[in-house]
Amino acid sequence: MQIRTVDITKNFVGGSARPVLDGVSLEVGSGELVALLGPSGSGKTTLLRIIAGLEFPDSGSVYFGDEDASQKSVQERRVGFVFQNYALFKNLTVGENIAFGLDVRGRELRPPKAEIRRRTLELLDLVQLSGLEKRRPGQLSGGQRQRVALARALAVEPRVLLLDEPFGALDAKVRRDLRAWLRELHQQTGHTTTFVTHDQDEALELADRVAVLNGGRIEQIGSPDDIYDHPATPFVHGFIGEASALRADLRGGRIFIGGHELALPGKSGRNGSGRLFVRPHDIAIGEAAANGLEAEIVALRRSGATRRAEIAVPFEAGRVEIDAPTSANLRPGEKVPIRFLRGTFFLDGESAAA
Repeated sequence: MQIRTVDITKNFVGGSARPVLDGVSLEVGSGELVALLGPSGSGKTTLLRIIAGLEFPDSGSVYFGDEDASQKSVQERRVGFVFQNYALFKNLTVGENIAFGLDVRGRELRPPKAEIRRRTLELLDLVQLSGLEKRRPGQLSGGQRQRVALARALAVEPRVLLLDEPFGALDAKVRRDLRAWLRELHQQTGHTTTFVTHDQDEALELADRVAVLNGGRIEQIGSPDDIYDHPATPFVHGFIGEASALRADLRGGRIFIGGHELALPGKSGRNGSGRLFVRPHDIAIGEAAANGLEAEIVALRRSGATRRAEIAVPFEAGRVEIDAPTSANLRPGEKVPIRFLRGTFFLDGESAAA
């Protein structure tokens, strides 16, 4: 089931003058897993709730396939929604929680009790919780409760599955384990799925495509590789992965720092000052070259299997953190040659990649 939002705008009464969502159009293909990624206040959760029918836009439309679902209720849209805090009923067993959406249906739509039980046991097996149907939510771990919440959402046989920060309340290890499990589950069920997260690792690992939101608008949407390797705006580059910004200039398609040309491609026909975004692995340290610069080591620190060096780039361009070989005998205060391997330049005030 394809999901489309067309020019969605939303303001909240008493909120800021800037809309929470400002003309957002998004398409999620049938069977696709799409992440809505962005900082707090970017509009990602509001967009998800509008798709679900828990909120309604001031303008714009929501389509499920060719059907305009903009004025339909949550029940009419047949969505499965998973909340960050699970929203399980503490007084019900695991099995009763999963079956709840089927049990409360009207008589004409309610399946027979035997079918509800069969479906419940089938979902318990699917989410790897077989044998726990008689337990209460309070007897489960956070990861298990989240699996119950997902099974409950699947029990009503939704057309689409929507998840709001599904792993946000869990610790790092449980989140990593559940990410791998959710990806496998998605491959088994094939549901069209959209999930909200502020965790870039989660989005890049799980999603087929990632929509990066900022200030109520989609800054970029693409595959995880596209988002990471080819960020379209300064915001996306600064938000995704580790990145530092250096003051630089673009003249005749060539990038300069302090009048010193770097061997990096710019955008021909454009001139002006701006920022050169680089990641820790975009600069080689200790490699003298005609296009290199001499930088000063400010600090050194261990980062897992690697070592990070904070360096001050000359001409007051700024400071960056780069990967440094553990074998190199480096010291704070030392000046070393550096060479730029990659980088993305944006002119001041522009919103698209140069």
